[in-house]
Amino acid sequence: MVSDKTTAVTDSVATHAEGGHQENIGEWIQHHIADSDYWHLPALHINLPKFESLHIFGLKLDLSISNHTVMLWIAGLILILLFKLTINYRKQVQKGFGNILEMLVIYIRDEVAIANMGEKEGRRFTPLLVTFFMFILTANLMGLIPLFTTATGNINVTAALAIVTLGATQVYGIKENGFWGYYKALVPHGVPWWLWPLMFIIEIMGLLARHVALTIRLFANMVAGHFVLFAFLGLIIIFKSYFISPVSIGFAIFVYFLELLVSLIQAYIFTLLSALFIGMSVNPEH
Repeated sequence: MVSDKTTAVTDSVATHAEGGHQENIGEWIQHHIADSDYWHLPALHINLPKFESLHIFGLKLDLSISNHTVMLWIAGLILILLFKLTINYRKQVQKGFGNILEMLVIYIRDEVAIANMGEKEGRRFTPLLVTFFMFILTANLMGLIPLFTTATGNINVTAALAIVTLGATQVYGIKENGFWGYYKALVPHGVPWWLWPLMFIIEIMGLLARHVALTIRLFANMVAGHFVLFAFLGLIIIFKSYFISPVSIGFAIFVYFLELLVSLIQAYIFTLLSALFIGMSVNPEH
């Protein structure tokens, strides 16, 4: 799979460099990482449908389907088929790949959800946290496979995931503690009354900042790895020498395997922080 990925990228570099054309490496990298309105396959170029002039309730909306949208659909379909085809819900002990999925679900339930939210809340939010982990991991890994792109390298995608976490913190925090009780608990006890309004604003800003950081962390890590990978391969064009190829491709392969690890770590970190944030809102006294 590594050789296919590097071959596809180097072929693309060579195509841009044919005929003495001086290619801007930065634009080339941006072209391969940014979202687009098409999906390019080896023998097929699929232009995705556009809905730029759709009007809903008097508002003009752009609901065009992009490449990253298709990747999200495929990631969801992969997970549905994975659990449907490998998990036998009639048996308590799974076999094959179903056993691996079961281990992942139990780990997220016991070591992430229950460990950070308590028994009751941990079991309640296990489905959400497992969905976060599996979906983000699948989307991350898809970007390392030829023909696919990294949907989590789009800040709109990571922002949508973070908004789900933010919504869960507010909805369930208010549900468990009441509207006034939840927002009152944001300010530490013992703060003088004349400082309370200022502290409340600071805490609200901190609440939003945590979820903004959740958005940027996943987005930045996935984009950074691809930038480094393509940059190493772009050295072949910059130096215009085949002698640099072994070094360039060697480092690219190293970064590729590093991205495999980063994909797993970032899915875990997003899930863990989501569990912490939701747990803090449901149990503000802790």
